[in-house]
Amino acid sequence: KTLVPGSEEYRMCSSRDGPSNVVASISKQQEKTFDFVRFMYEGAVAGAAAGVVAEAVLYPLDTIKTRLQSVRGGGEIILKGLYSGLVGNLAGVIPASAVFIGVYEPMKQKLLKSFPENLSALAHLTAGAVGGAASSIVRVPTETGQFASAPDAARLIVAKEGFKGLYAGYSSFLLRDLPFDAIQFCMYEQLRVGYKLAAKRDLNDHENAIIGAFAGAITGAITTPLDVVKTRLMVQGSENQYKGIFHCVGTIMREEGPPAFFKIELVYCCASHDVAPRVLREVTMDKGIGPRVVWIGIGGSIFFGVLERTKQILARRRRPVDQNSASLKLD
Repeated sequence: KTLVPGSEEYRMCSSRDGPSNVVASISKQQEKTFDFVRFMYEGAVAGAAAGVVAEAVLYPLDTIKTRLQSVRGGGEIILKGLYSGLVGNLAGVIPASAVFIGVYEPMKQKLLKSFPENLSALAHLTAGAVGGAASSIVRVPTETGQFASAPDAARLIVAKEGFKGLYAGYSSFLLRDLPFDAIQFCMYEQLRVGYKLAAKRDLNDHENAIIGAFAGAITGAITTPLDVVKTRLMVQGSENQYKGIFHCVGTIMREEGPPAFFKIELVYCCASHDVAPRVLREVTMDKGIGPRVVWIGIGGSIFFGVLERTKQILARRRRPVDQNSASLKLD
């Protein structure tokens, strides 16, 4: 029977179906909110786990590298205390990694649904930039005090310069790290998509790690000039040789030429307890692009490998709950 708008039957059906439509709409909205929170929570857990493992593996190697630099003119290399200061570093790494992936994952899912399929790279690029911007609130103070344990560095800087001192060099930090984050995660996601299409299956742990290494190494090479500028700005101290990003770029180009943008200055500081870490006496060594590419590639392999494995573990733990929820809905 055809219902005529305005008739009694039409009004009865409308009144009967109306509440159910409202309930369905509310349920759908609640489900979207739950998905967003779930992606954020699982991303934060996976990000924190990946950050901890990557830092724990690379920290002793970084300590050895720094000690080798400090005795290059002669002296004995001390191999004790390779993990000294790790706990302080983790105090910055854990929240920064958790915030980054916790923001990146739901943002990625949202953008992938909003953008057409052929613009998935733009979705990954944007999500990486947003995640990097969010985590910079934690990462910048840690980066500022990178030559000592994070808590000690923070206390010294706040005592000497106030809280604003924790964010000294914020613009130069974003100059390197925001593009780096966006490019690395975009490249990683796109390589995974391409590999999965070619293999016609899900990737295993080794493949995720290898793709992470490639993404990290390539991004490291591409962003080397940004790292050079950022490092010059952050370690110039009170001399203020450079008046800003563009002045720094122009000065390097004019005085040293384009090759200087691919010479990494590895900086370490002499130990001291009476001044803020970032104004300690710096000693630099010029290195080519190779060590940076290799180092970031190793870090990318560890980070992305652990990230994907943790996400898989969390997904498996969630699956029985999702199945129970689905059965309750059917009942």
